[in-house]
Amino acid sequence: MDDDFEFPAASDANMDEEMDIPEDVPSGQILKVGEEKEIGKAGLKKKLVKEGEGWETPITGDEVEVHYTGTLLDGTQFDSSRDRGIPFKFKLGQGQVIKGWDEGIKTMKKGEKAIFTIPSELAYGESGSPPTIPPNATLQFDVELLSWTSVRDICKDGGIFKKILAEGEKWEYPKNLDEVFVKYEARLEDGTLISKSDGVEFTVGDGYFCPALAKAVKTMKKGEKALLTVKPQYAFGEMGRPASGEEVAVPPNATLQITLELISWKAVSDITKDKKILKKTLKEGEGYERPNDGAVVQVKLIGKLHDGAIFTKKGYDEEPFEFKIDEEQVIDGLDRALKNMKKGEVALVTIQPDYAFGPSETQQELAIVPANSTVHYEVELLSFVKEKESWEMNTQEKIEAAGKKKEEGNSLFKAGRYERASKRYETAVRFIERDTPFSDEEKQQAMVLKTTCNLNNAACKLKLKEYKQAEKLCTKVLEHDSRNVKALYRRAQAYMQLVDLDLAELDIKKALEIDPNNRDVKLEYKTLKEKVREYNKKDAQFYGSIFAKMNKYEQARSSNAAAKQEAAPMAIDGKA
Repeated sequence: MDDDFEFPAASDANMDEEMDIPEDVPSGQILKVGEEKEIGKAGLKKKLVKEGEGWETPITGDEVEVHYTGTLLDGTQFDSSRDRGIPFKFKLGQGQVIKGWDEGIKTMKKGEKAIFTIPSELAYGESGSPPTIPPNATLQFDVELLSWTSVRDICKDGGIFKKILAEGEKWEYPKNLDEVFVKYEARLEDGTLISKSDGVEFTVGDGYFCPALAKAVKTMKKGEKALLTVKPQYAFGEMGRPASGEEVAVPPNATLQITLELISWKAVSDITKDKKILKKTLKEGEGYERPNDGAVVQVKLIGKLHDGAIFTKKGYDEEPFEFKIDEEQVIDGLDRALKNMKKGEVALVTIQPDYAFGPSETQQELAIVPANSTVHYEVELLSFVKEKESWEMNTQEKIEAAGKKKEEGNSLFKAGRYERASKRYETAVRFIERDTPFSDEEKQQAMVLKTTCNLNNAACKLKLKEYKQAEKLCTKVLEHDSRNVKALYRRAQAYMQLVDLDLAELDIKKALEIDPNNRDVKLEYKTLKEKVREYNKKDAQFYGSIFAKMNKYEQARSSNAAAKQEAAPMAIDGKA
């Protein structure tokens, strides 16, 4: 047949869009060489002749390259790319070929050979393709999938089509905060060069040159090279762009062709999800493990102010700088950043005052850190030894670890470090929360520890003004020990702050029934009564004010009504 044989989709009614053809071979239908199975429910069959490579298959929009031979069921050949010696290329799923091809080839792997038997409904239907293909003909195609090039509508609106020219490495993609290093070349559709760079670095979220670069780079892997077809809305829009320096002007509503290569990027992590601690990876670490709370780490670090002045430098002498995470041996922001690093990783960490030295001027080894300073650390995590996780411990070790965390929490509470104390109590409870494998004696020990830690944590939450959390912790204790006076007392305090005075009174009265001479509970009861009187007084003033306003309104309305009645006879008399 002619070289322009395109397998167009037939136009008759039985080729509509409602055919029940699945996206792929159904799960469980993995073919073996020589085996034939039906794809979908419309009669399309596939017989595997030769296994392909890997596991990937092309998808809608990909540009595929195949060799094929087409025959009728009686063996009459009507076309062959092999005879012409030129592979056939087309875009999958775009209606450029018959439906049976679009559906069958998307099940193939690179290098695979298969024979497809395609019923007339998925080929040329009642019309056929004279003179070589008669009406209602079932066709057979011996197809080899040579390769394919991925073409993606990356914004799902036809605004940017990306054709991969060279595959990238690994599986990660840049995110908005990451800093990417790219090469690019942008041309008009007629080939006019409008901009080019052999290497430029930018933050993905900030973008560069035109909106398409930031959109596209988030879909690319390291080392990937792609050709972008960019519509005006992702280029320079209705206005275009005037000439600048050596770069020529971009006309209004211009479509661009941009060759883009992602050379590398530095991953930036928002540790606290509020951009107050940002970690930029300068060198990748090893493996996947990271330090946890209590891990002993060895690092090299340099701390700098915003102007570049160094205020600390540690670990660059004979010995690395060693410390324990979450022990306040370094600022909180550095602790948090290190828990997100791998062994051997080098990172630049930017820490805002909330997680650094706060509102006070602080003397460090090499310089003074001014109040409210954002600081920058270059950190290399040389090694670390993790603190044992709960699942790594036997039952007795869990109880001992919980006891140790409780004591640490107590020390921090006495020092006024309520937030850190709260974390210690929470960690202690996590060690012993699941006590199924514990012996009866160990269960009793665990229950005592859980009760103490939850009560102490409730005291922390009251100090931190987290009253709802305090109420929940006390309720946990009371579920197991309904006569625990401390739990009733602290829950009453939480209820008072939440202005749930009736529930507060119930808890205090119950606590006094259990321990009538408890001085703290008595004082809290006195405070509660004062609060009730205060609220009653406010209520009385509030409602009194409303009643007074209502009385004034009624008086004014009565006066207006009386005035109207007096005026009415005058009007009548005047009219008479």
